[in-house]
Amino acid sequence: MKKKAAEVHSLLAALIAKREQEIVEIEQMVERYERRLRKEEQAYRSLSPLRRMLSGKKPDHHLAVEYIHYVKKPMEKVRLLREEVGRYYAMLSGSIPADLPDTLV
Repeated sequence: MKKKAAEVHSLLAALIAKREQEIVEIEQMVERYERRLRKEEQAYRSLSPLRRMLSGKKPDHHLAVEYIHYVKKPMEKVRLLREEVGRYYAMLSGSIPADLPDTLV
């Protein structure tokens, strides 16, 4: 029984580390996108009025779709991963039973 509990604890610790790494990677991806967007906006504003007129800007609905794809959906996944990590921490502390789904075992 103790061996199984130790295996569950090590599995939970590995899952927590993996999920936290995923969270960091997603947040970095979102930050890179936001940084790129700021640079594009700054470059557009630095153009002369004639070049601005010729170069054009992405339509707002394109920006909205990009935002949903690159920011909103990934941050929703981060929220879900954080909830999952919270459940794993609760299992480690013993406040909820450490019944893992069969897919993880």
